[in-house]
Amino acid sequence: MSGADYSQFSMLDLFRAELETQSQALTSGLLALERDPVSAQSLDACMRAAHSLKGAARIVDLTPAVEVAHAMEECLVAAQRGRLSLSREHIDTLLKGVDLLGSIASEPASADESAKLEIAGFLLALEQASSPSTASETELAGSNAAPQEAPWASSAKETSVLARSEPLLQPYGGVGSDRMVRVTADSLNRLLGLAGESLMEARRLRPFTGGLLRLKRIQSDLAIAFDVLGDALAEIPKDDRAVQALAEALQKLRLSQTFLAERLDELDSIDRRATDLANRLYDETLASRMRPFEDGVRHYSRTVRDLGRTLGKNVRLDIVGGSTGIDRDILDQLEAPLGHLLRNAVDHGLETTDERIAAGKSEEGVIRLEARHNAGLLQIIVADDGRGIDLNKLRETVVARGLTTEETVGRLAEAELLEFLFLPGFSMKATVSNISGRGVGLDAVQAMTKQVRGLATVSSEFGFGTRFQLQLPLTLSVLRTLLVDIDGEPYAFPLAGIASTIKLPRTRIELLEGRPHFRFEDRQIGLVTAHEVLDRAEPQADADELSVVLINGDHGETHGLIVDRFLGERELVVRPLDPRFAKVKDISAAALMEDGSPVLIVDVDDLIRSVDKLASSGGLRTLRRGTTSPDLRRRKRVLVVDDSLTVRELERKLLDNNGYEVEVAIDGMDGWNAIRSEPFDLVITDVDMPRMDGIELVTLMKKDSRLGNTPIMIVSYKDREDDRRRGLDAGADYYLTKGSFHDETLLHAVVDLIGQATMRRSVCIHQ
Repeated sequence: MSGADYSQFSMLDLFRAELETQSQALTSGLLALERDPVSAQSLDACMRAAHSLKGAARIVDLTPAVEVAHAMEECLVAAQRGRLSLSREHIDTLLKGVDLLGSIASEPASADESAKLEIAGFLLALEQASSPSTASETELAGSNAAPQEAPWASSAKETSVLARSEPLLQPYGGVGSDRMVRVTADSLNRLLGLAGESLMEARRLRPFTGGLLRLKRIQSDLAIAFDVLGDALAEIPKDDRAVQALAEALQKLRLSQTFLAERLDELDSIDRRATDLANRLYDETLASRMRPFEDGVRHYSRTVRDLGRTLGKNVRLDIVGGSTGIDRDILDQLEAPLGHLLRNAVDHGLETTDERIAAGKSEEGVIRLEARHNAGLLQIIVADDGRGIDLNKLRETVVARGLTTEETVGRLAEAELLEFLFLPGFSMKATVSNISGRGVGLDAVQAMTKQVRGLATVSSEFGFGTRFQLQLPLTLSVLRTLLVDIDGEPYAFPLAGIASTIKLPRTRIELLEGRPHFRFEDRQIGLVTAHEVLDRAEPQADADELSVVLINGDHGETHGLIVDRFLGERELVVRPLDPRFAKVKDISAAALMEDGSPVLIVDVDDLIRSVDKLASSGGLRTLRRGTTSPDLRRRKRVLVVDDSLTVRELERKLLDNNGYEVEVAIDGMDGWNAIRSEPFDLVITDVDMPRMDGIELVTLMKKDSRLGNTPIMIVSYKDREDDRRRGLDAGADYYLTKGSFHDETLLHAVVDLIGQATMRRSVCIHQ
């Protein structure tokens, strides 16, 4: 039998585990029966759940639970056999029975008078709910008929047969389900951390392989040098000893080349296997932290239904995307925000039954709770088909509370106006109840989304409903970040905290009130260097363009943070800082890079506060245009990959004559080895080549996290549209045909991709 690991479970623990599973099935089935009382599938599911609970309670000798479950089962069997028509009163009472079973299981030793009275009250309520049907059947039978049993009694034999034919205690999770064990969240976190470290260690082989590839290229250059030396010696009188020594040296060099090539192939194979294994280990560990969305929100169906009944509204909750995987930590943190949103939807959003009928809507109000993955993020949507938000009333409330003037509120766009709903203490409801009206619900939603670096938005159509959307990270353990270089060290910015990144020409910088600004999307954005915010050394401006990260503050302001350079996007396994450090200014956590080196993750909110503090105190330095020093230049490096000696040399000479530093490779494999061992600003490749073609080279580069941002140009004789599309689809940034190839075309394309050949180093003047 497949099931849970019971070695650490007591019999009562087993019953509680069974109750947790079967209660969910009962609640879902009863809510379905409320909409369709004769649904055979729902009746069968509920009856079997009640029957299983009765058997489990009998095994652990919980007599009160046996009585409650038996009464529920008999009622459901009667409905199954057509002897009873389930009404809303039946559903209410049966749901109370589910709650009562939970109460009995939580305090099994409590057998005082109040508990007995509660059980007796439940049994009586269930009997009274069924009494009209019973009376009707008795009347139809006639006065001379023999006394009838209760409508459920005739199914007693059937029930006993079921009891003998089915196991009394199903394994937790169901027969045939995956084996499950209890693991604490801390253990999972530690396991994920170790899996992340193993992944980083496996990836450290790649730089080592790159170093050996560079050694191989040096050996190749040395072999060429020996060949040149041999040709030179051939032109002078021969010295037999020198010729023999040269031949022996050349032979040993060839042997060392062969040995190194073999070891490189082995290491490359080990690297691939180790990385693949570490990736699979990490993915499996990460998946173990995921739970289906429905696991955490299934109980809201009952909550929404009961709340609607309390308010005199007929409400249904539809859960969409229940199988969507969500990180356990995020699912736990969603508990309170979703509760607030659903209560608001029932209380504020949905109309009463009479109002819905008058508006031409169905009597039953519908709230949709949806989860889905989109662009690497988790989206949670809570939408209702109610009355929507009256924007005119919202404007009046905003003005009445003194939050802004009547003139200003009239100019606000709808999205800006709806943002007031998230303010602490803000509510459009005139009266306060135990359900809503205090203005704390949406504030709590906003606080939670910010805590996990997410975003909350709201939209509404008056008369048709309201929609709240939460955009959250898929997991708190892995963070998508932008990696930047600041003073020679890497720092990671969470992508959720970044508005945009740009390359800013110095000519666009202007001074406003003594502080550098630039214009971006019709707004003036203040500039500050990351060096001064993080207390690093003075920045060395070495380019005419600045790398700027745009970050948004809580009040709509945007700051431009100047970093030394962008290193690309990375997914990092978040490692919390040692508690002994307490709170580190502007830093939220740490992570390990692919080569095992540490990287600090920036706390964007804290960083914005630091910028504001510097600006208010006048501590920001003024950034001015740099002055160029002509002797400080770096030539941009280009790798030309082509198996044709003529084309290869033509391109090399053309680029070299125009100031670029050029390396060549004779085929795709040679180019792949070269690009992994040395940095290049651009790769120019042919398509048809031995060992590895250009399309495969482009694909490999784009899949590599370190090389993915390197511009690639394809220069090929193939000029059909299909060939061009194939190259661009693989990831090439430019496709040039050799048939139309001439000097100007190639040079213009290179400049378009990486700019002029030299990068001027500028000396920046600060005040």
